[in-house]
Amino acid sequence: MDLTEITNPSFIKKLDHEQMIELAEEIRSFLIEKLSITGGHIGPNLGVVELTIALHRFFDSPTDKIIWDVGHQAYVHKILTGRAKEFDTLRQFKGLCGFPKRNESDHDVWETGHSSTSLSAAMGMAVARDVKGDSNFVIPVIGDGALTGGMALEALNHIGHKKTNMIVILNDNEMSIAPNVGALHTILGKLRTAGKYNSAKDELEFILKKIPAVGGKVAAAAERVKDSLKYLLVSGIFFEELGFTYLGPVDGHDFNELERQLQYAKKVEGPVLLHVLTKKGKGYRPAEDDRIGTWHGTGPYKIETGDFVKSSSSAPSWSGLIANTVTKLARTDRRIVTITPAMPVGSKLEGFASEFPDRFFDVGIAEQHATTMAAGLATQDMKPFLAIYSTFLQRAYDQMLHDVARQNLNVVIGIDRSGLVGADGETHQGVFDIAFLRHMPNLVIMMPKDENEGQHMVKTAFEYNDGPIALRYPRGNGYGVEMDSELKSIPIGSWEVLREGTDAAILTFGTTIPMALEAAEMLSTKGLCIKVINARFIKPLDNAMILDLVSKQIPIMTVEEAVLAGGFGSAVLEFINDGCKVDHPVERVGIPDQFIEHGSVDMLLEEIGMTSQNIALKMSAFVNTVKSREETI
Repeated sequence: MDLTEITNPSFIKKLDHEQMIELAEEIRSFLIEKLSITGGHIGPNLGVVELTIALHRFFDSPTDKIIWDVGHQAYVHKILTGRAKEFDTLRQFKGLCGFPKRNESDHDVWETGHSSTSLSAAMGMAVARDVKGDSNFVIPVIGDGALTGGMALEALNHIGHKKTNMIVILNDNEMSIAPNVGALHTILGKLRTAGKYNSAKDELEFILKKIPAVGGKVAAAAERVKDSLKYLLVSGIFFEELGFTYLGPVDGHDFNELERQLQYAKKVEGPVLLHVLTKKGKGYRPAEDDRIGTWHGTGPYKIETGDFVKSSSSAPSWSGLIANTVTKLARTDRRIVTITPAMPVGSKLEGFASEFPDRFFDVGIAEQHATTMAAGLATQDMKPFLAIYSTFLQRAYDQMLHDVARQNLNVVIGIDRSGLVGADGETHQGVFDIAFLRHMPNLVIMMPKDENEGQHMVKTAFEYNDGPIALRYPRGNGYGVEMDSELKSIPIGSWEVLREGTDAAILTFGTTIPMALEAAEMLSTKGLCIKVINARFIKPLDNAMILDLVSKQIPIMTVEEAVLAGGFGSAVLEFINDGCKVDHPVERVGIPDQFIEHGSVDMLLEEIGMTSQNIALKMSAFVNTVKSREETI
């Protein structure tokens, strides 16, 4: 079959068993080939091929609502709903999104890129169905890792309480991104080995139906026997006690088993949880053998060997640099512990975990818990380092405000993937953290200009004892600068002049510093002398340096790879208005008031006008406007 000719999934209903097996093999080959070029979430998608085919065979999407939790396993769904021909553009600028996207297809009924949202969304859709008097099925598909998220547990509780008609597919591959952790994972492990409870239950029910109806006592006794069997075969019966009919576990790669259980689930009243066992990376040996999450999501790779096509940069990754510096400091300070919400590989904390296993904590997909746990550690004079992606820190806003900042606790937050991240798109761009953190009292926010300053900022963070401190760093590699052998602290709130100038000043930090320096160099050929300042502390500001610029009547441009609304530039404006009480010219450059889609970071920056050339043009126009205004006064 030519997968690129598929327009909708209705054809699957006409396939026989052998044809479905052939379709699964073709999809796996297609994914392995296409993702070797574009990169993407190969492990999760190879694991759900048969499950996705089965769902589209026994349900009628989009009338029936198939909701993918996290969404990184929706590639097969995209192929079956007519988007295979677009896979050459996967995760590329203006191309096919790597997550479900409502404006791509009517079959994408829910957009997500963060975990644990599917059950709540499904409850909303099921309630809407019931209020409108419709009869369609609602089928959220959630992984065993995502099920540990607090939001998912809240939804399970509500769905079970309301006895809502819904079929929850628990896709259990024993991993999320990294190996799963926690008591719930242990429960699922017992279920995996407990056997097929539902099959045994069905056999007992068949026998019971043969008993003559001799009164309520026998019927009650029969129910007690059934309950005893349930407790015997299913250790803990966690889901049944929550109000769900538990089915499984079922082999997620066996079409016959999937058909039997899905057909049964469609007949059951109330919420059903179908426990499906799958193999992450199935069909591609390097991905199948991965036990630490390397093949969860990748860049391009060589199909024959499984070797990744590595970046040409010889500079250390930002995540690795920060993690290694934390590890170095931990050797002489036993108070340092690290916490990650299911991202030990991405945050490069494997070395710390190996060297200090008793001081490393992967809490699973539980950002809120991770943040408040760090706060609890800090109350006991420990030095917690919370390694968390910017996009996931959004999920712990209240814990940052209420538990960390309000109590003024010495928690070090390593905000990984700050700024644009590229291919993962809207749900993962780390451009909001400054805006949602800057207004929190007691919190220090900083970002280094290069990896050498980065290692010094790690030391600064752990030596700071006056409250929480957040260290932002981008995705990817550093610049390969020379590294100091001795670590040193940087005075809190101090900025650094990188280039002198008198006509105007650019205040910027982190990844946009090279951009600002290039723009200043361009403008120098036009006779403009532009000062460039490394505003490495986003909070607190270097008030003295701003006052100096204002007193000398030097126009200010702020540049940030973050949202303008409530960002660094806003902070500068606020200080000039409130602290200086003057009308001073300030121009802001940053992420506009919109969500930024997927594509390479360079392309995205160009799309929104954040390039050295555009900054030079804006600065030239800005300076001319200021001069014209002064001449008219």
